[in-house]
Amino acid sequence: MNDTPTLMTGGQHVVRALLEHGVDTVFGVPGESYLDVLDALYAEQDRIRLVSCRHEGAAAFMAEAHGKLTGRPGICMVTRGPGATNASIGVQTAFQDSTPLIVLVGQVGSDMVEREAFQEIDYRRMFGQFTKWVAQIDSAARVTEYMNRAFSVAMSGRPGPVVLALPEDMLTESAFAQSCGTIQVPHAHPAPEALASMRALLAGAQRPLMIVGGSGWTDAGLDNLTRYASLNGLPVACSFRRQDLFDNHHSQYVGEVGIGVNPELADAVRRADVILAVGARLGEMVTGGYTLLQSPVPRQTLIHVLASPEELGRVYQPALKIQSDLNAFADQAAGLGPLNAIPWRGWLDGLRQSYLRYTEPPATELRMDPARVITALRERLDPRAILTNGAGNYSAWAHRYYRFSHPRTQLAPTSGAMGYGVPAAIAAKLRHPDRQVVCLAGDGCFLMTSQELATVKQHRLAVVFIVFNNGMYGTIRMHQEVNYPGRTIGTDLCNPDFVAYAESFGVPAERVARHDDFEPALARALDSGSPYLIELSLDPEVITPRATLTSLRDKARLAAS
Repeated sequence: MNDTPTLMTGGQHVVRALLEHGVDTVFGVPGESYLDVLDALYAEQDRIRLVSCRHEGAAAFMAEAHGKLTGRPGICMVTRGPGATNASIGVQTAFQDSTPLIVLVGQVGSDMVEREAFQEIDYRRMFGQFTKWVAQIDSAARVTEYMNRAFSVAMSGRPGPVVLALPEDMLTESAFAQSCGTIQVPHAHPAPEALASMRALLAGAQRPLMIVGGSGWTDAGLDNLTRYASLNGLPVACSFRRQDLFDNHHSQYVGEVGIGVNPELADAVRRADVILAVGARLGEMVTGGYTLLQSPVPRQTLIHVLASPEELGRVYQPALKIQSDLNAFADQAAGLGPLNAIPWRGWLDGLRQSYLRYTEPPATELRMDPARVITALRERLDPRAILTNGAGNYSAWAHRYYRFSHPRTQLAPTSGAMGYGVPAAIAAKLRHPDRQVVCLAGDGCFLMTSQELATVKQHRLAVVFIVFNNGMYGTIRMHQEVNYPGRTIGTDLCNPDFVAYAESFGVPAERVARHDDFEPALARALDSGSPYLIELSLDPEVITPRATLTSLRDKARLAAS
């Protein structure tokens, strides 16, 4: 046995640490500031796949989506300066979405620091407000230490992003190899007295509501949560863009509390006497701009379950705070057994029926109704298909009309970042090549990351892209018409021919102008075995599932008169 210590460069130490932590995929754009890491990856191509992207923002989005899908930190590598600033959109998304992410950024050599050298940035100051930890590794001998801490921090408590800067001279410096060891992430468990208090509060309820959200859930944890809700007949809503945490076909699922919330569900949040919020931070999107719950002390009896103590009581002071890992909480709650009496059966049935009515499209005379597109998707796609989207009014139809039934089938940014859908779909298909992956994107959203069709083609990924084309930044146009009717500026878009655009990447495409023609087009796309793009030609008037531009403008003018 050879026990001779092995000298390795800093770059080799980085790649060795990635391997020891089970990383098999890295997303990035190559840069001269971390050439030694790239060279170390070259030697490990059979164990780590490097997905080279066309923009650092897309690479960071892919890594963030990978983190959502796996529960382990997605890895993104970018060069210094412009590379890091481009990637920041994915870092901020990981922070708001509570997704484990590690971004490795090239940095100028130590002999150039504080000289405003070429592309130099102080990453501690740049990323400090929207990461869990930012550091710079100045010694090759400490790479293992820093990488261990990065994985631990990214996954502990409320998961989130970590940024590590890698100075060029450190990466070529040599140090003896070290083993990473095993990273054990601590998990808080609910206190027995807290569970007893929760049980007592629910036992006295007449109109309870559970709101589920957050990240880091396991299949077992969600199964236990479903078991607990079922035993006690609790109505269950999901927070913004977390609809896949609870089977939407379950008789106790009552909808999403987010943008475009069912008005009857919003009223139910206001009227609930006990709210059990498990994992949901109760931010702006979930609370209707902090109006559905009163701050700082809600009218409702609030039981709040979160893994991170600093989030408990941040905006709302709960009647009961439970600090716990979400899966540990669900496991313990499922073992409590049912309450003796459940007086809220009528409350539950009413909310469920409201949800079913709200998610069935009304009759329409539109040639292209986005609601019919989404219902075609929910009828045609496999239940384990993964849907991705970015931000824009087009997503309101998906949130309202699609029904998720399995965890990790919805990839969408709670941060509201445009351009997320395309890279998230790439990450999903790379992770699950045998599952259907469909990306929904508005015309403005799509063009923010559509250059990654080159990455799709390079990796032969059979993703279906559906582009909702109404020739505008629809969300902003909507707000303009509501607040400044008839005074629109900056929201009209001059778009390419999306079919020709996709075909220029070697991606088959077609345009659909009638919703009756969408399902056959979707069948062709799914059966093609290749990437495929479907452009939907939308009437710009159709701005939300509940309003037209003209109706919004007329209402605003009437209110102002």
